[in-house]
Amino acid sequence: MGYYIRVLGTSDPNIHIDELISGLTNEGLIAKFDIDQNESADNWTVIGVSNSNGDDLLQIERNPVKDGKLGKEEIEEFKDEIKEYKPNSAVKWLDKYFDNVKVIYAFQLLNASMEDENFPIVGSIKSTIWSKVGGILQADNEGFSNEDGYHILWQFSDDVTGEWNMAVKNFFGKWTNFTMDLGDKKQREEFWTGNVPKNAKKL
Repeated sequence: MGYYIRVLGTSDPNIHIDELISGLTNEGLIAKFDIDQNESADNWTVIGVSNSNGDDLLQIERNPVKDGKLGKEEIEEFKDEIKEYKPNSAVKWLDKYFDNVKVIYAFQLLNASMEDENFPIVGSIKSTIWSKVGGILQADNEGFSNEDGYHILWQFSDDVTGEWNMAVKNFFGKWTNFTMDLGDKKQREEFWTGNVPKNAKKL
């Protein structure tokens, strides 16, 4: 099935491939785009992306959230799936937020995309799309972000390590942002309860 990251957008404008190329150019990056001959560069549902050497990096699917469409099915699956995860405050927020999502851009990452010289291409395209459609981010085996890109729901594996930018809802219903050590069990437990871990660094 492959590894996916997703942009769950709250608006669904057409995004011309030239806009993706422009974003890459601004960062000194180059990529090639493969589009179905029956689709157009300004209104596509699936595109393939490769690097300048022709190595396949990822495939991007655009799925509107409409009755009878895959995007709508994915939202319903997410609503069921998140009930098993923590913190509960993030689950409640996401459950309501999903109703605002109009489109899902699903990035299927291929092996070559994870190489150091290629991953910035993925990041640039994701950023361009996110800036156009707004919304939140999701990554398989990691979880969901809020609208500012801070991670709010724990779906990591037990052996995850490293620092990560996170957020929890505070008493006033606003997000408190911080960096925590994902490998620290105490910090994990505090985050799961919806609190800023005591040893985390507030941002």
